[in-house]
Amino acid sequence: MAKTYDAIVVGARVAGSPTAMLLARKGYDVLLVDRASFPSDTISTHLIHPPGITALQRWGLLDKVVASGCPGIDTYAFDFGPFTLSGAPDPDGTVAYGPRRTVLDKVLLDAAVEAGVEVREGFSVESTVHEHDHVIGVRGHGKGSTTVTEHARVVIGADGRHSLVAQAVNPFQYHEKPPLLAAYYAYWSDLPMQGRFETYIRPNRGMAAFPTNDDLTVVIAGWPYAEFEANKKDIEGNLFKAYDLAPAFAERLRAAARETRFVGTAVPNFFRKPYGPGWALVGDAGYNKDFITAQGIHDAFRDAELCVTALDEAFGGTRSFDAAMADYQTRRDAQVLPMYEFTTELATLEPPPPDLQQLLAAMAGNQDAMDGFAEVNGGVTSPADFFSPANAARIMSVEGAALR
Repeated sequence: MAKTYDAIVVGARVAGSPTAMLLARKGYDVLLVDRASFPSDTISTHLIHPPGITALQRWGLLDKVVASGCPGIDTYAFDFGPFTLSGAPDPDGTVAYGPRRTVLDKVLLDAAVEAGVEVREGFSVESTVHEHDHVIGVRGHGKGSTTVTEHARVVIGADGRHSLVAQAVNPFQYHEKPPLLAAYYAYWSDLPMQGRFETYIRPNRGMAAFPTNDDLTVVIAGWPYAEFEANKKDIEGNLFKAYDLAPAFAERLRAAARETRFVGTAVPNFFRKPYGPGWALVGDAGYNKDFITAQGIHDAFRDAELCVTALDEAFGGTRSFDAAMADYQTRRDAQVLPMYEFTTELATLEPPPPDLQQLLAAMAGNQDAMDGFAEVNGGVTSPADFFSPANAARIMSVEGAALR
């Protein structure tokens, strides 16, 4: 009789490996497949904000990321031109990290293997397998191998925004917004960041830089998606025009050395219903937003934990599959919707409305407010809470008192 796994996870990067690992740690029989072999690179914002770092610590994996030589980031600085807001991204002192994906993904995959997950690298999924309207497995092949069919109680798509699993089940999409920002990044040497994540906000341009492995710095810059076609004809020239809008940063960059080519992307923004008969979605497969706030990795970690909690309840019979997974969707959406709206507003690169400009200016020099703004960008504090009328009034009252 053919084997039936408890779960088959398609995609072994920052959503898939943690999902498989956490299921296996609960005693479930899991198959994890990915068309890539590891370690390997992928386009990424790199940055893991404090909530993601806390997850790695819970899972016992943070020490391995730190041991890779990736520097910690304890300061987020937002340069708006006339003023800079500089603060700590977590009130408890948890720092962020921006590891290379060649490092992070291998740490996560190795942890899945250690937990007892069966892993098949270089395995391409051709299709999902259905029985009536229920997903019961996948069909695919390894490199140079014949096609095989594997069965599972649930197939989990952790295969990114172009998810084959999502395409197969055609989930309901909502809160959709088109691509808003086109951005490119490269790795630079001799550009020390000293534990800082630096962001530069200028009219119709956004830039950021932070340290990663191998004494390298990630430098990102972008423009509105409407300029994508025109600017791609001379990416380097247009990027340096953007850097020059922050002259001190541009000077540091010209004294550094670019070690890699520029890579870039633009992404749509959407929520997908993350479950149905015999299937689930985690990470970018189920929810994707612009990368300007670099929330994707810790979003994937959060989805892994929420989804595994729900599946454990369903597998254990304490709740029905639909009830447990509906709760996963509700909790995910409640946690991320305010950041989704904040992110997609930032990604337009349009000037903030006058009242927000006034509020941002009032934060300058107010360390409590600057820390709060850093915590929003670090995914620690909800934008809905920080920008609430009550908190905005509190910040403005401090500014008023300082002027008297």
